[in-house]
Amino acid sequence: MEFVTGVKKTEALELSELLAEGMAGNTVKVNGAVHTIRDMGNVAFIILRKREGLVQCVFEEEITNFDLKDLKEADTVEVTGILTESEKAPEGIEIRLTEIKILSEPAEPMPLAIAKWKLSTSLEAKLNYRPIALRNIRERARFKIQEGIVRGFRDFLYKEGFTEIHTPKIGAKSAEGGANVFKLDYFHRPAILQQSPQFYKQMMVGVYDRVFETAPVFRAEKHNTKRHLNEYTSLDFEMGYIDGFEDIMGMETGFLQYTMGLLKQDYERELKLLEIELPKTKQIPAVRFDEIKRLVSEKYDRKIKNPFDLEPEEETLISRYAKEEWDADFVFVTHYPSKKRPFYAMDDPKDTTFTLSFDLLFRGMEITTGGQRIHEYRKLLEKMEVRGMTGEGMEQYLSAFKHGMPPHGGLGIGMERLTMKLMNEDNVRETTLFPRDLSRLEP
Repeated sequence: MEFVTGVKKTEALELSELLAEGMAGNTVKVNGAVHTIRDMGNVAFIILRKREGLVQCVFEEEITNFDLKDLKEADTVEVTGILTESEKAPEGIEIRLTEIKILSEPAEPMPLAIAKWKLSTSLEAKLNYRPIALRNIRERARFKIQEGIVRGFRDFLYKEGFTEIHTPKIGAKSAEGGANVFKLDYFHRPAILQQSPQFYKQMMVGVYDRVFETAPVFRAEKHNTKRHLNEYTSLDFEMGYIDGFEDIMGMETGFLQYTMGLLKQDYERELKLLEIELPKTKQIPAVRFDEIKRLVSEKYDRKIKNPFDLEPEEETLISRYAKEEWDADFVFVTHYPSKKRPFYAMDDPKDTTFTLSFDLLFRGMEITTGGQRIHEYRKLLEKMEVRGMTGEGMEQYLSAFKHGMPPHGGLGIGMERLTMKLMNEDNVRETTLFPRDLSRLEP
């Protein structure tokens, strides 16, 4: 019998270990995938792909105990050699090989030229071959940046006293209402895939005061645009004992400040690869819905077509206005019309045609919706009655309010959209690992 005592230390080194001071001149062992081979005759440069980046290895006929003809792109290997410094190599180091051991070989040639600096193929091809396309260094860097965004969200909210929760995605009733839900047969009972964790996170405010979740949500919207998905990841939080919806905006601003700092500190390699300029987050302007529509209409000579919502073109113009007038990359648009907000949104007591809610726009696109919620049971019932709603399927949700809830509010951030705009991409599928839309269920 043997005992497992913890993480097993391996002889093979990672890129960060190779870059440690004093490593040059040592014999090292490294594993990785053959990213590309540049055969120069007696000498060949073999580039290995590691989780942290690329490592250049030098094959020399008289020194390396291996036949180069037996090596091909996409082989996974374990190599041994002398680590040396080299200004021309990636990261300034290379390994002069003495041995190569093949761990596995591909069954077919690569369908995409993943070793190229930019993957010059269509988005459709990249999505069809997603697990292969992401082996391209720049393509996979997108999702390291996305990791940093989610990590920043989690770390910041933990620091602010939030509890992470995990809510069900199969439910009896949608939090958002409307017909855009995926319906399913749940053991001969009607059920839906949740459009939002809204009901659950509100209920849990009565338990933990501050909660958050990062999880998928589902929208059965028949949109086929560059900004819509039918499944996306929502970064949600809800917080109790607020003085107003401004507290929610302040918390999101804090998250953005923390996360941009984290990206700058820990994701410098990926930021440089993708040539990303981090946005300004020191202060974010907040302007009323009706006021910004008027300002944009006047400045850009655009007629207001829909007084109750923002059209995509308006979002673009509002962001342009914010950049030109306030040098702001983000802008909060507050006091959305009650007509376009869910029943649980708290109306503005000064004018109940508006709500104490907001959207956050980033470089021309809405990435967040949030606001203050109705926390009093009777007022919640009154709002539902005005809208012709019944409590069927929402008994447990309403029960939490029946037994007392603090003033609270929260928001949901579209992770893929935030990543998309951070990278100045044109299509949200570029920053979605495996997109689900009207036509795509695979891979």
